[in-house]
Amino acid sequence: MYSINENAKTGKPILQSPRLLDQLRESIRYKHYSHRIEQAYVYWVRWFIRFHGLKYPKEMGAAEVEAFLRHLANERKVAASTRNVALSALLYLYKEALVVELPWMTELGRASTKRRLPVVLSPDEIRGIFSHLEGAHLLLARLLYGTGMRITEALRLRVKDIEFDRMTIIVREGKSGKDRAVMLPQLVGWILSAHAAVAVK
Repeated sequence: MYSINENAKTGKPILQSPRLLDQLRESIRYKHYSHRIEQAYVYWVRWFIRFHGLKYPKEMGAAEVEAFLRHLANERKVAASTRNVALSALLYLYKEALVVELPWMTELGRASTKRRLPVVLSPDEIRGIFSHLEGAHLLLARLLYGTGMRITEALRLRVKDIEFDRMTIIVREGKSGKDRAVMLPQLVGWILSAHAAVAVK
């Protein structure tokens, strides 16, 4: 577990690293956010700083943040959801890592995202995809399709997380760091059981 001292007045962690991006990483790990969130936040904060000529964030404010977000939307043509991740990264930087409470933080609006219906493949289309796969790749595809697991969750799967008698998989530290159970289809369970037996040998 990541351990760090807290500031008694602010309740925020006392960051030890001298470099800003390392301080950001420290703060994120202190809150036990996922590695993907850490990577995304560091990426956007680095881009924000470079966009403004390596100017230190405490010397910037709402105007610079809005200019960066406009650049992403108008010049880079990023999706609204991507722009919102960038905004979340910058808000986290100021509020949590730099411990700067500024009035303009609450005034920055998030880009609206369009809700789209998911694309659902037919059984024939699924069989067509499976026909082009074999071995571990086919097993992974069957696992993702049969359980609804995310690919990162499937790649981290361990034998001890599979309960073959109950046909259940325990997904460890999924989205938001929470554990959850998913049902394991019988066919996938048989294949996984055989695969696990070979792996143990």
